[in-house]
Amino acid sequence: MEIGTAPIAGLRPLTKRERLREMVADALRAAVISGEMKPGAVYSAPTLGSMFGISATPVREAMLDLVREGMVEALPNKGYQVRVVPEEELDQVTHVRLLLEPPTLRDIVPLVPAADLPGLRELAEAIVAAVRDDDLVAYINADRVFHLALLDYAGNAQLSSIVSELRSRTRLLGLTPLLKSGRLEESAREHHELLDLIEAGDATGAQRLMERHIGHVRGKWAGASGRPAEPARAPDRERDG
Repeated sequence: MEIGTAPIAGLRPLTKRERLREMVADALRAAVISGEMKPGAVYSAPTLGSMFGISATPVREAMLDLVREGMVEALPNKGYQVRVVPEEELDQVTHVRLLLEPPTLRDIVPLVPAADLPGLRELAEAIVAAVRDDDLVAYINADRVFHLALLDYAGNAQLSSIVSELRSRTRLLGLTPLLKSGRLEESAREHHELLDLIEAGDATGAQRLMERHIGHVRGKWAGASGRPAEPARAPDRERDG
């Protein structure tokens, strides 16, 4: 088993004590997403703490956040390991998301007030801006806020909670190669396209765009990370019913 001790670019000594746990967690997320923290390698809190120039305690606290998010796994008496998501699980999660998100989006299109669109546009632009800034952590956070803001119009807290958890299990795929190739900005701009369809009252078009957007997880994103790129398909059903 490989022990992760090599220096990680994003893990530099921290001098600010406020929000220390959040700062450490953000840096670790970035290291996981960028691939600097390797799947299969074991990282100890004391080793990571030395890279930050802090004690192991806030690192352990931050790692617990990443464990809850499904990014890493805790190995008793050893440390933490970046989680490898099995292909079968990715397919299953994508299938469930296709069952839930596109039809929900179709249903909320007439519920989105015109007065809310400028605020939603700002959220969509934050996603694009994060890509332009090469900030994958900001991209993931902005993407999550945008999609959950749309789901809130359905008024179903359980649905929002389930989708949020499912999204956290598929958000790491191929982001760095997509960012370098410029294709991540293409995906980011789909959020503006989605709002265009909502503003036009095109519920069916919004549903289909969401199906394509989710399909990136097992299509464009999977191919960018070295996996076979097989486009995800929405479950067979009456789309306009």
